[in-house]
Amino acid sequence: MMIGNSVRGRLFASTMVAGLALTAAQPAAAQAVGDAQELGEVVITGSRIKRAETTTEAPVAVIDAQAIMDRGFVQAGQALNELTSNMPQFAIAPGNGAAAGSGQQFPNIFGLGPGRTLTLVNGRRFVTSSQGLGDRVVDTNIIPTGLIQRVDVVQGGGAAVYGSDAIAGVVNYVLKDNFEGLELDAQYGISSRNDYPESSLRATAGRNFLDDRANLAVNLEWSKTRPLYDYDRPRSNLGRVTISNPLNRSNSDGIPAVTENLNTRFVSFNANGVLFNPGPPFASSIYRVGGVPQQFNAAGTALVPYSIGNLLNNAVPPFTSGGDGNPYQELAALYTGVERWAGTVVGHYDITDRIKLSGELLYARVGSRDPYGNQASNTVLNNAASGAGAISVSRTNPYLSPEVRAILGPAGAPLTLSKWWSDLLPTRENNLQTDTVRALLALDGDFDVGERNFYWSVSASHAETDGELRGWGVWTSRFNNAVNAVRNSAGNIVCGINADASTANDDPACAPLNPFGVGNVSQEARLYVTTPIGQDYLNTQDDYLATLGGDLIALPGGKAKFSVAYEHRAEKAKFVPLAANQQGLVGSRVPTVATGGKFNTDEFSAELLVPVLGGDFSLPFARSVELNGAYRYVDHSIAGKEDVWGVGGRWEVVEGFTLRASRSRNFRAPTLDQLFAPTRTALGSIGVDPCDADRIASGPAPATRLANCQALFRANPGYGNLATFQDLAENFSSAQITTGGNSALKNEIAKTWTYGFVFQPTFIPGLTIVADRVEVDLTNGLSAFTPQNFLETCFDSSPQPADICSTFARDAAGQIISARSTTFNAGRTTFRGEVYNINYTFPIGRFFEDRDLGELELNLEATRTEKLEVSVTGFDVLRVDNTSSTTGYGPSPDFAAKFDARFRKGPFRATYTMNYLSPVKFQANSTIETVPTPTIKENIRHNVSASYDFLNYTVRAGVTNLTDEEPSFPTRTYGDILGRRYFVGVKARF
Repeated sequence: MMIGNSVRGRLFASTMVAGLALTAAQPAAAQAVGDAQELGEVVITGSRIKRAETTTEAPVAVIDAQAIMDRGFVQAGQALNELTSNMPQFAIAPGNGAAAGSGQQFPNIFGLGPGRTLTLVNGRRFVTSSQGLGDRVVDTNIIPTGLIQRVDVVQGGGAAVYGSDAIAGVVNYVLKDNFEGLELDAQYGISSRNDYPESSLRATAGRNFLDDRANLAVNLEWSKTRPLYDYDRPRSNLGRVTISNPLNRSNSDGIPAVTENLNTRFVSFNANGVLFNPGPPFASSIYRVGGVPQQFNAAGTALVPYSIGNLLNNAVPPFTSGGDGNPYQELAALYTGVERWAGTVVGHYDITDRIKLSGELLYARVGSRDPYGNQASNTVLNNAASGAGAISVSRTNPYLSPEVRAILGPAGAPLTLSKWWSDLLPTRENNLQTDTVRALLALDGDFDVGERNFYWSVSASHAETDGELRGWGVWTSRFNNAVNAVRNSAGNIVCGINADASTANDDPACAPLNPFGVGNVSQEARLYVTTPIGQDYLNTQDDYLATLGGDLIALPGGKAKFSVAYEHRAEKAKFVPLAANQQGLVGSRVPTVATGGKFNTDEFSAELLVPVLGGDFSLPFARSVELNGAYRYVDHSIAGKEDVWGVGGRWEVVEGFTLRASRSRNFRAPTLDQLFAPTRTALGSIGVDPCDADRIASGPAPATRLANCQALFRANPGYGNLATFQDLAENFSSAQITTGGNSALKNEIAKTWTYGFVFQPTFIPGLTIVADRVEVDLTNGLSAFTPQNFLETCFDSSPQPADICSTFARDAAGQIISARSTTFNAGRTTFRGEVYNINYTFPIGRFFEDRDLGELELNLEATRTEKLEVSVTGFDVLRVDNTSSTTGYGPSPDFAAKFDARFRKGPFRATYTMNYLSPVKFQANSTIETVPTPTIKENIRHNVSASYDFLNYTVRAGVTNLTDEEPSFPTRTYGDILGRRYFVGVKARF
């Protein structure tokens, strides 16, 4: 059982703000005072000062262990996704052809970016989980769910107390530290479609010893989910894309610039192989017999008719609706499967009554499997330099059947084969495995000087994340050797390089490759032309923290308190691509350089808490007034020195009603990736060309964009008609993209206001109402300038900035052929919004003659986002709020709410949860002139669960997304694409 922390848990539950999850019926305000007297003083998230009053100056949401169990969550990220102030993250493909990803999940408070939310474990920093030299973020999968006591989420700031990255806020996982007994837990879940099984097992054991002066607890847990494919859900199986609308005539005709294309196929290729004549990569260039387009049959032995499908716009390759082209669903899997193992040991020993030695040892292995993480294709949509260009077909190719050779004839125009490979790679899977280990040792104590009490703590930790990303790629030069098959003098099919007049280019290992049809790639050829690809990375963190706090001076309103701290942190990261990547063997044959970086930082901080009024020293309408201040000095070995601060106050006007406010200056230091990423040039996609006919009416200033694009096309008649212009570099890797770090980067700065109230009326016991305004202004932002950002800045500005417009170039047809991507201190982000929480817990019998009818808790949590405005360059503006599908961001409704009803009576417990997302725009500037569905409908989901205790066991069951509500059309993430799911679980306690 759990001992030693129940009082603290009730204290937090009765007075913490937002996301309250109360554990017992109680008059909240009165109980808080009683518990504080029983408990003494505690350190709360957001401060290092011990205090009896736990209502903080800034809003803090709390998720407790019971709430996690009620909903059947097996890892912390699932619970954080329910928090209305957190922009949810899913292991899901976005639907634009990009892969489903690594399965890692990072908190993202207010949608300001995962790198601007600091993660702590028991109030201390944790090593980053990200690949290579990316953001300092911690994967929620590595947190031991079985040891979570609660998750505190500070909503707004925190850098003055905790340092870099605490701009949007702080997520602090508070683990159980005094567990005794044995708990065994098992849970299984499945969707109503009989897929996406979710299994978990956990064992937690602990005991007190040495006359209860010591405690040691061990937690072991495992969970697993399996991948899903686009075919597995109705929404993703639509195969939906948008293409240029041939019916659109102007920007004011009420007809959208793009139209839906369902059951999308790539007309330019499929797995059998499509023959092309010279010409543009359109259906019109497909090789025909008697006017009928041709493809190879599956056996690769004959040419058969090829159905193009319904071509909605002849000027827009490569999409059709239906036909024999490659299905759009084949580009990416829907969901990445994740398997996680975690083992944690926590313990402490009371050396004396006033000195405690404690330690934590955590190990976590997280493996993810994206079944469509890699792909192989050789199509007319890519050029030869990409390594994915169409295959030149000789009419004498020995793999051509006599029937096909007779049709093609001995001579004619050059032919190419456009093909999607379903049998070339050993597997399309991408697998990421991370092994994280963290060891921490701490010594805490306190002492008295006269009537003043002081407390101190010193701790040291070492942590590492060792990551391995693995997949398969095509060895470009070997592929070119193998696909050029000929017959040698003995009549055997061999690689052409081994049968020509030169011996200098011979490769005895070369195995000829049959590209026609499906299933004709020999194992020898497959092993010859493919190679493992991926990377290894290692993140290391050493952290040393010393704190001293206590009573400073007695004032009429109470004791003034202080805390001072020194922290030294050293972080290193190295990124080592596999040999094939380093040597540039795959794709466009651009080497990926192994790199690394490190930094250290020395930081001094101080906090002061001054009770101006309180206790017997009060005034009318001022029962208590408390002021606090925090300051932090940072000396970063690369980013330099920084001063950050925070001030706040609490004013209890009358009993049960408190006003509060905070103001802070926060910062984020540049990451090692932003500083030191090696410069490399490789073929890639540009994202968006503002002059593309599909984009010309979009952007923050459509009239400016149109005028600039018109001027460009007038000056370059060879670009063609602007009204029908399509830039293929939007969707295909045809532009040379130069990427690299920027060693001159400095810290980004944010200033944050929070102000609101906490209302716990004495005349309604058990009711708590909390409301807070949050305002964040970030400047000097660390902005990742992608080719799309450079292009949009160029064409959405007047006058056009020459330095920005010079970062990309077009060819004679107007296609982007080169662009740049790097990081600058230029961005701005503005957030305005509120967080709300109303919690009412009461015995039902209160209204029925005090009969024992159980206890009911009603909780409403909501976040209103008035403005989330992002500028990458400092003068462009992108509104993210009130949108469902802004590129690079998740769902950002202007109003999100979660309602919980929890009933408890004896051994029985039942929970109902409703999740609400308000109607939004597809993107900020969406209108019927730009997209066919400019407005996205609201999304409402219902969840139910129940549990029952008997003897030493608890059985539980629940249904997530009870009504099988899909995401609001046409999105994948504005709601729950997994659909209805069931879970059952059992816990045994000994």
